[in-house]
Amino acid sequence: MGVVTFDPLGVPLLNSVILLSSGVSVTWAHHALIKGHHSQTVLGLTVTILLGGYFTVLQAYEYLEARFNISDSVFGSTFFTATGFHGLHVIVGTLFLIAS
Repeated sequence: MGVVTFDPLGVPLLNSVILLSSGVSVTWAHHALIKGHHSQTVLGLTVTILLGGYFTVLQAYEYLEARFNISDSVFGSTFFTATGFHGLHVIVGTLFLIAS
């Protein structure tokens, strides 16, 4: 239908690496909490919060640079719905970590 998509090796790959890294850092914080290492817990949570913020900024950039919109066929509506709900999940998770 003429929809120009993103290069999957660009921002989408970077965001995937960021999400995997945030999973590692929150697991590190969790294990540090179990062992009673307060400073390591705070550092792990801080890294996770920063990665969540970075992911959100990159997703906003991706939305602004998209050469298609939500009304461009099934691709546009599926892309923005799926990534929008996922982005909301990351934002809420980041806010929960900030509140903890």
